[in-house]
Amino acid sequence: MDDGMKTQLVSAIQLQEVELQEKPADKLHGDDNQDETYTVEDAVETIGFGRFHILLFVIMGSTSIVEAMEIMLLAVISPEIRCEWRLEDWQVALVSTMVFLGFMLCGVLGGYIADQYGRWKVVFGGFAWSSYFSLLTSFAPSYGWFIFLRSMVGCGVALVSQGFVLKTEFIPAKYRAYLLPLASIFWMTGSMLIIVLGMLVVPLVGWRWMIRISVAPSIILIFLFKFIPESARYNVSAGNIQAAVNTLKKIADMNRSSLPPGRLEEPPVKERGSWKILLSSAYRRTSILLWFSWFVASFGYYGSVLGSSELLEKNLLCVTDADKEHQVRHREDDKLCYCIPFGPDDYRTLLISCLGEVALIPLNICLLNVVGRKMSLMVLQTLAAMFFMLLNICTTMFGFTVLLFLLRSLVSMNFNVVYIYTAEVYPTAARSLGMGFCTSFSRIGGMIAPFIAQVLMSYSVILALSPFAVVSILCALGSFLLPIETKGRALLQNS
Repeated sequence: MDDGMKTQLVSAIQLQEVELQEKPADKLHGDDNQDETYTVEDAVETIGFGRFHILLFVIMGSTSIVEAMEIMLLAVISPEIRCEWRLEDWQVALVSTMVFLGFMLCGVLGGYIADQYGRWKVVFGGFAWSSYFSLLTSFAPSYGWFIFLRSMVGCGVALVSQGFVLKTEFIPAKYRAYLLPLASIFWMTGSMLIIVLGMLVVPLVGWRWMIRISVAPSIILIFLFKFIPESARYNVSAGNIQAAVNTLKKIADMNRSSLPPGRLEEPPVKERGSWKILLSSAYRRTSILLWFSWFVASFGYYGSVLGSSELLEKNLLCVTDADKEHQVRHREDDKLCYCIPFGPDDYRTLLISCLGEVALIPLNICLLNVVGRKMSLMVLQTLAAMFFMLLNICTTMFGFTVLLFLLRSLVSMNFNVVYIYTAEVYPTAARSLGMGFCTSFSRIGGMIAPFIAQVLMSYSVILALSPFAVVSILCALGSFLLPIETKGRALLQNS
C-alpha cells in the first residue's frame, strides 16, 4: 500500500470518528424511543384489560356494597325506630333527609379535595369515617342523636362515592360501558344483605345489632384498599409524573402487558378542582342539565325504595288478593298505629325488587353501546315515569311485585348511566369536583323524596307517585339537550 492510499484511509477513519461523536448512538441504530412520548390515556389503552382491572372491579365495586347497606338501612329500620321512639311520619322522613343533607354538604367538599390532593385519600377517609359513625349510630340514646349520627354517616358515604371516579380513570374506553353497569351487582348485594340482616337479626336481637353487624364489610374493605393505587391521571395533573409511571408499570406487570414506547409526558394542570371549569362556556349547559339529571335520578331511586317500603309497612297497597295482615290500614279512626313491623312477605317483596336492579343489566349495556349515553337516559327516564304511575293501579300482590321489580330496574339503570356519563364528560382537572357537585344535587332529590314517599303517601298514593313521574319526563326532555355524547370517547385531561 503506497503512502497516498494510507493517507486517504487515515482521513476516512478520522472523519467517521467525528461523525460518530456528532451523531447519538440511538440515531445510528434508528431508535427514536427517547424522543417518543405518550399520555396516560395512551398507556391505559395500550395496557388493556387484565388482572389489575379484575382486582379493581372487585374492591372498588365492593364500595357500592357499603353505600347500598347504609342507604337501604333506612328503609329496613324505619318501622323499628318509629315504634321505639313513637315517631310521626315527618320524623321518620327527616332521618333520610338528614343523611342526604350530610351527603350533599360533603359531596362538593370531597370532590374539591379529591381534585386537589388525590382520589385515594378521599375514598379511604370516607370508609373510615362512615364506619365509625355508623357504629356509633347503634348506640344512639335518642332520636336526636340518631339523626345527627346518620347525617355524619352521610358525609362519609359522600366521600366514598369518589371511588367511582378512581375506578373510571383506570378502565380503557371500550370496557367502561361493560364494567361500570356491572357494578350494580355490588349495589344489589349490599341492598339484599341489609334486608336479609333485617329479616334474621332484627326479630331476634333488634335493629341496633343489625347496624353493628352491617359495619363489618366496611372494616374489611379498609384493609383491602391498600391494593388500589392513586389515580395515574390525577398524579399527572398534579405534576407527579414519576408516581404515575410507577403506577402504570405495576398495572402493566399485573396485566402481563407493557407501556407504550417512549416516556410519559403531559403538562400539569394548574387549575385543578375549580368550579369555573364546570360553568365555562364548554361545560355550562352540560353541568346544569347534569345537576337536574342527578336530582331526578336520586329523587326517583329513593322514591321507589322508600315508597315501596312505606306501601308495605302501612298496608296502602290496592291489591285484589290481600291477606288479613294487609287489609289493616296504617291509620284507623285518626289514630296512628305505631308498631307495624315488616313481616316475612314484606321482606321477600323487598328482596325481589332488589333483584330488579341487576336483572336488566344486559339491556343497560346494550343501550350504552348501541344508542349511546344520551339516548339511554331519555329512554330510561321515560319508562320510569310510566312505571311510577302504574304502581297506583289495583293488581294482585304478584302484580305489584313485578311492577316494583321493573321500576327498580329502570331507576337503577338510569343512575348507572348518569354516573358513567358524568365521569366521562368532565376533564381530569375537574372530574372529581364535577362528580361532587352532581352527587350533592342528587342528595337534594334524596332529601325531598322521603317527605313525598313517606309522608304524602299516607294521604294519597296517586299524589305521592305523580311528582316522581313528572320530573322523570322533564328529565328525559333535558337529556335530549345535552350537547356532548361520550360513547367511545377518551377521557379528557383538561378542558
